Amino acid sequence: MIKSMTGYGRNEQTIDNFDVSIEIKSVNHRYADYNIRVPKYYSFLEEKIKSHLQKNIARGKVDVFVSVYKTIDDSKEISLNSSLAESYINALRTLATDFGIKDDISVSTVARYNDIFEVNHKAEDEAELWGRVITVLEHALEGFLDMRTREGEKLATDMLMRNDLIRTELKRVEEIAPQTVIEYREKIEQRIRELLENATIDENRLLTETAIYADKLSITEEIIRLSSHLDEFDLIMKQGEAVGRKLDFLLQEMNREINTIGSKSNNLDIAKIVVNIKSELEKIREQLQNIE
Repeated sequence: MIKSMTGYGRNEQTIDNFDVSIEIKSVNHRYADYNIRVPKYYSFLEEKIKSHLQKNIARGKVDVFVSVYKTIDDSKEISLNSSLAESYINALRTLATDFGIKDDISVSTVARYNDIFEVNHKAEDEAELWGRVITVLEHALEGFLDMRTREGEKLATDMLMRNDLIRTELKRVEEIAPQTVIEYREKIEQRIRELLENATIDENRLLTETAIYADKLSITEEIIRLSSHLDEFDLIMKQGEAVGRKLDFLLQEMNREINTIGSKSNNLDIAKIVVNIKSELEKIREQLQNIE
């Protein structure tokens, strides 16, 4: 199944006192580029999420936003820096003694020096937390991939239609081409006879030379190769999955063949058809920028 590189998915759930929310969105990119934002204390999730996404996403600039909020927060522990608190108390008593100030030191007085308290975060069980996050991630990813698939189907339909248009136009070139070569050979022969006027002409040599020169202008091989590329395009599209790079390379070959046809052909009708084909190839190229 052809997939677009544009997608969006979001899911949020409350699991075991954890509110988990994950948003995934992506746009076009030549390669796979992941930007994953996770809460500061859960940085270990970043690599796990990236590894999981890599199994499902081959190309695109992917942004992932992860929110993990504990509804009952027992993750913090407060400890007292006793030595620092003692230093503050001693300093306050010295101040009272030296300046004859009433000694009214209390717990609330010392507590104002908040650097005597240290806030520590309990380490979460990484396996358990990942089990909660992966559940939400799977649901967000499902919606994300569904959107990519729907967009991809539209792109595939459009590109296959244009591929068929090119095939139809190429058949017109194939019908015109033989007569074009014959007409060009006759023009060459007539021109040679005019230049030589009444001189004796070796008819066999003349036919041979004009045939060789006219054959150089034949576009039969280019037509065959381009037709083969069109068939290959359809086959790759049926393969699905991540085919963007393959199609991009094939499109370059198709452009090369049609450019050669345009440069070798000396026919106005073919020239017009070449313009039409190049226009359709450009439209396919634009759509390919969106294919994974």
